[in-house]
Amino acid sequence: MHTLETDAEIGADGSVKLLSPLPAWLKPGRAHLVLTVESSQGGEQPKRQKLSATPEMIAQRQAALEEIRKLNPYRNITDPVAWQKDIREDRPLPGRKSR
Repeated sequence: MHTLETDAEIGADGSVKLLSPLPAWLKPGRAHLVLTVESSQGGEQPKRQKLSATPEMIAQRQAALEEIRKLNPYRNITDPVAWQKDIREDRPLPGRKSR
């Protein structure tokens, strides 16, 4: 069991948004959370923390980008304009003639 302490923003629709980046040990998926609400004095809003990436997160992102560069997924594209036209799924706009 780990402890994560952060401020949260509660939306009008009942959604909860954490105001700090998630630590590396918190894996994607479901988690059981316990939320403790401390009433603020005079209705003042808690200061929003500036989001920042940890050095580990930055290293993971750089490694992922390097892997993508090595794969070179666009190596077979010789004419980018033609490629873009081929993959786009345009539809005729209402009131306009198709070309």
